[in-house]
Amino acid sequence: MKGTRKHERLYSLISPIIIFLSISAVVTVALLIYGVLEKSMGDNLGAIALIMLLVIVFLAALCTIGDLIRRKITVHEPTERILEATEKIASGDFNIHLEPNHAYGRYDNYDLIIENINMMATELSKSEVLKTDFISNVSHEIKTPLAIIQSYVTLMGDKNLDEKTKNEYIETVVLATKRLTNLITNILKLNKLENNKIKLEITDINLEKMLEESILTFEALVEKKSLELDIDFEPTSIKSSYSSLEIIWNNLISNAIKFTDDGGKISVQLRPSENGAVVKISDTGCGISKETGEHIFDKFYQGDTSHSGEGNGLGLALVKKVIDVLGGEISVSSEIGKGTTFIVKLVEAN
Repeated sequence: MKGTRKHERLYSLISPIIIFLSISAVVTVALLIYGVLEKSMGDNLGAIALIMLLVIVFLAALCTIGDLIRRKITVHEPTERILEATEKIASGDFNIHLEPNHAYGRYDNYDLIIENINMMATELSKSEVLKTDFISNVSHEIKTPLAIIQSYVTLMGDKNLDEKTKNEYIETVVLATKRLTNLITNILKLNKLENNKIKLEITDINLEKMLEESILTFEALVEKKSLELDIDFEPTSIKSSYSSLEIIWNNLISNAIKFTDDGGKISVQLRPSENGAVVKISDTGCGISKETGEHIFDKFYQGDTSHSGEGNGLGLALVKKVIDVLGGEISVSSEIGKGTTFIVKLVEAN
């Protein structure tokens, strides 16, 4: 880009140079013609003046026509193309790609503007696709629990319904409302994070104690699935946002439990690092493929559809966004049928 800028500055000098040379040429030709006329016509100044006027008008007209052609090619045409492209973008048409007038490395200002418009149109097109997909996914995720609630509430209106079946229907409705609540809560959290509307409250956090408390909240699920817990903590403190870290641990631990079969094993390791901490959360669950791993942090992406009824595909997207805001890193390694490990690297908040 620096090289392009240098060439652009060089090309910006061409226009005044052309004008200077044109004026110089007109003056030179006029002087030459005047010299010839003076020798041939002697003291007939009136005729010489008239002829010189016509010569200067003719030369000026040539220069003007040449400048008009130059401006049409170098100014008006690219300007018209740029205006047409920006009008399309303003109307919502992002399928724009303009070809620069010069080869790369010889760009002028118009070529740079054209390249910027192309990049802007591409980014806007991506944003539009993401927005459309997001609305479609949200609509689908909201419709599912609402349909369940509507169906079961209708069934509960049956006067001949026995108490046991009625309680089962009530439990299903409650689960559907919880799923709907979690979806809306996660969407609101993501929106606030993406628009920098969450002000992080930084405190000193005992990570060892915090992780223990997070694991204890899932104690009932761990016991229900007879899971083995392997806890390996080293005393670690960090300055960070408590509420943000809660989002990370709750999602990663609940996922580990969700995707691990009964009798499996979950491991949580905590180590201090030079400028923060490293947390590894592993399971012996179903694992994920390489293709799934590439999209696992995308919104609404669910690689294992057999568990789609237990989530909404926003948990890991939320985790990734929180970690990005905190300035940390998250990575995943997995093998089908052998389990998955998430590694979270946290850094001290300033």
